[in-house]
Amino acid sequence: MFFHRQELQFAATPEAPDGVYARKLQEVLGGQYGEITVALQYQFQAWNMHIPGKYRDLVFGIGAEEMGHVEMLAIMIAQLLEKAPLGITEDAVQDDPTVAAIVGGTDVQHAIVAGAGARAVDSNGNPWQGSYITASGNLLADFTANANAEMQGRVQVARLYHMTDDSGVRDLLSFLLARDTMHQNQWIRAAAELREEGAEDLPVPSNFPLGKEQREVSYQYLNFSDGEAAAEGSWASGPTPDGKGEFTYHEGPTTTAPMPPVTHPDSRFYGTTELPNLAEKAAGTVQDALHKE
Repeated sequence: MFFHRQELQFAATPEAPDGVYARKLQEVLGGQYGEITVALQYQFQAWNMHIPGKYRDLVFGIGAEEMGHVEMLAIMIAQLLEKAPLGITEDAVQDDPTVAAIVGGTDVQHAIVAGAGARAVDSNGNPWQGSYITASGNLLADFTANANAEMQGRVQVARLYHMTDDSGVRDLLSFLLARDTMHQNQWIRAAAELREEGAEDLPVPSNFPLGKEQREVSYQYLNFSDGEAAAEGSWASGPTPDGKGEFTYHEGPTTTAPMPPVTHPDSRFYGTTELPNLAEKAAGTVQDALHKE
């Protein structure tokens, strides 16, 4: 059950309208690592979770908070657009070379489609996609993905912080940065706790029998680059993070196999092969006659 309370978690009021910045802010609302993504990602993870208790409660709780962040950003964008010019301003073009490089400068659909409101899109107007969501059912994999989402989102909010002098916008971004800090730490700690309790472990999935993988290459660093410095890293020698092996370094692959012969799909796919065209045509006719579907 969801119940909406008509108040915000933190103030979201700009000092002045700015249609160009409203477009920029769309990225952390409807982009791949925006608030819509993390809000629904956490909710789907909780809905799909197979165990009750603290982990499910954690994911539901952060997901609910992120819905409030969606609301704060949407309201901020609407206020930035409230009294902004419908078209691009001469000052915006002159002051910001990024804007000058984009036809129109603002998201014209803010006006045409949303009537001076926020949209479920990124800063280029690309629609938000459900494919952005990671909800695998494996908590160690999901919590690691969540930490990454919070890191990527915080990077973008930090960049946006320096793209405005509006104190009202900066106040909101400062708050969102702080909450991203908390959420990064929560997901990293939750992932560690899963391992400490033995609920999950590396490599993910930890309950897949290791004997069924080619263990001789499980911890080999195979260098497929002409760069040599990677051999100096702790990922090329020493114990592995999963505690089940030792890294070794190798120049190039340690395995090889002959290339199989080229494939010959059904003639009715009309791919070009080394067979004569007439032979391919005849084969297709025969397959049709035999009802080979």
